Amino acid sequence: MCGLLGLLTSGGTSEDAVSRVDQAMHCLRHRGPDEHGTWNDDHLVFGFNRLAIIDIAHSHQPLRWGPPENPERYALTFNGEIYNYLEIRAELVKDHDAKFFTEGDSEAIVAAFHYWGEDAVRRLRGMFAFAIWDTDTRELFIARDPFGIKPLFIATGAGGTAFGSEKKSLLELTDLIGIGTELDPRAIEHYTVLQYVPEPETLHKEIRRLESGSFARVRPGEEPTFTRYFTPKFPAKPFAPGTEKARYQEIAEALEDSVAKHMRADVTVGSFLSGGIDSTAIAALAMRHNPNLITFTTGFEREGYSEVDVAAESAAAIGAKHVVKVVSPAEFAAAIPEIVWYLDDPVADPALIPLWFIAKEARKHVKVVLSGEGADELFGGYTIYREPLSLKPFEYLPKGLRRAAGKLSERIPDGTRGKSLLNRGSLTLEERYYGNARSFNDAQLRAVLRDFRPEWTHQDVTAPIYAQSRDWDPVARMQHLDLFTWLRGDILVKADKMTMANSLELRVPFLDPEVFDVASRVPLDQKITKDTTKYALRQALEGIVPHHVLHRAKLGFPVPLRHWLRGTELFDWAHLQIEESGTDHIFDKQAVVKMLNDHREGVSDHSRRLWTVLTFMVWHGIFVEKRIVPQIQEPVYPVNI
Repeated sequence: MCGLLGLLTSGGTSEDAVSRVDQAMHCLRHRGPDEHGTWNDDHLVFGFNRLAIIDIAHSHQPLRWGPPENPERYALTFNGEIYNYLEIRAELVKDHDAKFFTEGDSEAIVAAFHYWGEDAVRRLRGMFAFAIWDTDTRELFIARDPFGIKPLFIATGAGGTAFGSEKKSLLELTDLIGIGTELDPRAIEHYTVLQYVPEPETLHKEIRRLESGSFARVRPGEEPTFTRYFTPKFPAKPFAPGTEKARYQEIAEALEDSVAKHMRADVTVGSFLSGGIDSTAIAALAMRHNPNLITFTTGFEREGYSEVDVAAESAAAIGAKHVVKVVSPAEFAAAIPEIVWYLDDPVADPALIPLWFIAKEARKHVKVVLSGEGADELFGGYTIYREPLSLKPFEYLPKGLRRAAGKLSERIPDGTRGKSLLNRGSLTLEERYYGNARSFNDAQLRAVLRDFRPEWTHQDVTAPIYAQSRDWDPVARMQHLDLFTWLRGDILVKADKMTMANSLELRVPFLDPEVFDVASRVPLDQKITKDTTKYALRQALEGIVPHHVLHRAKLGFPVPLRHWLRGTELFDWAHLQIEESGTDHIFDKQAVVKMLNDHREGVSDHSRRLWTVLTFMVWHGIFVEKRIVPQIQEPVYPVNI
């Protein structure tokens, strides 16, 4: 687990380029405080900060490896973990007599690439972003894991191609790369609609992200070529009568195997625990490998916004040691600038702030944590996935009547029961569903965004994704969309950024190719019922998860944002952010102020919309205006823990 940065030059490396890459690595020191290194040849500069997890003493990076006839042919930088590296090493030794000189997973990647070519990425079980430089062919190969667990930013200009784990390090090299720092108005609108910036965009026009499940090839002086190697599909296979138990067992065994491999580490592994089914399942399975497992949860000093007691109950039921962090409103507000700096691009999900605090607490005890992200997308866990059941009667109405229902809904006052049902029933799935988050509607966007463009709303992002799933059932289509939007844009970004901000590695056993393979074959009636979500998963976890947790409603780390923006906790802070922000050319600040005042007076709940704008304003103050200068801590952590 680490932070990487590289520059493939167009005209050859220089001492200045090497020095600049080395200096820019400081922006991502938190990703790898254990060890720092650089390597370069005539074309390429690699920089690397290591968080040592496996083979602590030997697997240094940048790493050189090659076959016996050219033992230093390849140079590798790698961020992540490969959980099946032992199996890959054994296969390469057996089939190719491959030679290894460390006990780590990094060599497994580069050796697999040498013997298997690009097909190697399809054989890796893990989370990764890596770059391999072939000194023979003078070609750079860059790849990212199937789900987008680990980030990778990329930018190409006249000076070459740069790539790195964090965008801020690339911003330090813009003149070397030969790119500008202009913001992307399309990405700004996408962010405002979705509350995150969708891949491959970033808020900077000339810096993009290598997409999840993709790799790129680059040669000096040329543009990268991109290839998608993982295309998720949901080929549902009905449960034949009498096979139900076997199918549930198949799910349980896949998850158990994934957790076992995710426990591979030479340091202490803990687990986040909200108290819901997903995190409890992961923790319970992890206990089989480490009976002394420590679990962690967080909550707030406000009744109804703390799952601390529920999580503690789950921890006690599985026999885990448990650590709690309670976050005060003052701590919450004070941490915002530092957290936004770590994010690179804003993510307007308030749950990332308690996540940052619990990661900070967990790092005092462990170096790695497991978490339950991905279960909802794979097994059908979001309540909104049941929406097609409630809207099914609308499918039998003629198009004219459906449109009439939509027009009727527009005349019904906000907050009136039935208004939302009529509105959503009048729309197709492609029109109404754009991920688990909903913030602004078009009318609200027009009021707030100075450069609102209707062609840049959610369908601009979702249409190409929906085009791949035309004949699937509606829930599978929603799951598929969320894999490309909400999961990799919000959930995995906050998980990676908030844990790595604290030099803590987060592992997500649900997001494993083998688990996905099993989950993708679960039919609709085994995902969503009238009474529950994730039905098949709940059945599979009988005997693993305590019975009283199995049917518990979805939990998380809820944030009392709605109350705080109305009260003394955040109202004045919010007003100050709007007043001082230099974003008048982007937002109508008077409209934002009105939204804040209306929220306080109870006219409407604008908390998520306000948070979206406020988070952007803080981001803009840090990265564009340079008005806000966060105090970034640089704690010293033990290498072994």
